[in-house]
Amino acid sequence: MTPFTTDDDRAIADAITRFAGEQIAPHARAIDAERRFAGEHLPALAGIGLTGMNLPEAWGGAGVSAVALYLAVEALAGACASTTSMLTAHFLATDAILIGGDDAQRGRWLPEAAAGSRLGAFALTEPRAGSNPADMSTRAVRAGEAYRLTGTKHFISNAAHADFLVVFALTDPAAKARGISAFVVERATPGVSVSAPEPTMGLRGGHVFEVRFDDCLIPATCRLGPEGSGFRTAMKVLDNGRVEVAATATGIAGAALEATRGWLKVRQVEGEPIARFQGLQWMLADMATDLEAARLLSLRAAHLRTRQERFSQQAAMAKLFASEMAGRVTDQALQIHGGYGYAQDLPLERYVRDARILRIYEGSSEIQRNIIARAQLA
Repeated sequence: MTPFTTDDDRAIADAITRFAGEQIAPHARAIDAERRFAGEHLPALAGIGLTGMNLPEAWGGAGVSAVALYLAVEALAGACASTTSMLTAHFLATDAILIGGDDAQRGRWLPEAAAGSRLGAFALTEPRAGSNPADMSTRAVRAGEAYRLTGTKHFISNAAHADFLVVFALTDPAAKARGISAFVVERATPGVSVSAPEPTMGLRGGHVFEVRFDDCLIPATCRLGPEGSGFRTAMKVLDNGRVEVAATATGIAGAALEATRGWLKVRQVEGEPIARFQGLQWMLADMATDLEAARLLSLRAAHLRTRQERFSQQAAMAKLFASEMAGRVTDQALQIHGGYGYAQDLPLERYVRDARILRIYEGSSEIQRNIIARAQLA
């Protein structure tokens, strides 16, 4: 293991790996094929403490290190990336409340969310404001001791199944990014409507939706922090989320690499395992090296997060490299499996489909390069 992990971190990772292999992986193919919502695993995830693994013990969480959280997400993604997508979207919502809220708000929403009895969603992206949240048009207009919320969010994970959504809206349009505020909105609030799930290419069990807010009346007590603080909260949350995307990438790629190692040993040509071919050995070597590099970058970012040091650049590097690595590794794994990899009898084609979105959501690869370049030139 690396110098970034402790004995406790490794013990947690081992426990989650066993749990995921026994209780999550056997259902991954059916969840994907039938587009079933991976929230069916919430009771089991809650039972092992995963639904609150990102939170401190004071608010009902597990109180583990960010390194342990990374390793847990990686293990879960290797079993079923749709389940990881659902869970990490929940983390985004609860991270936002932890970072942007006060103690009364944390006490109101976090313990139940950590226990898995309430599911969260994080509503930032809009149809015309994806990679640049400052272009959002959703408005929250003050109305006495409340706000009237109007607008549309798109590609929101968990939305139809969530009990609450953390929604970002303009309270001062002239201020652009500095005029964005964050609100916790109960999904049952009058005026909230959610579409059918989008028919996505991958992560088919991690449902995403369009959400409309039609003059929803939101109590001012549901605003997280002062007006105009929402953009800063969102960026801090996304730093955390990018490490979790990197963990998802290394989890999927690790599963693809493991499948490939096994395939090279059992698939035969002229009575010999194809592992004897040097060209395939080199492909395997490149896959393993790519994965190890991504994992080390990601663990470094998680280590800095644990130490409460700045890690925005390291999170961007981890997310960029790991997500692009997952694309390369899953594609190479499918190639080595040949026609069998392209068929749905094996999970290789699912790994390819699930990995593809990782270069897009929570900041595309191009956005990560912008973040890294700005840090280098500062």
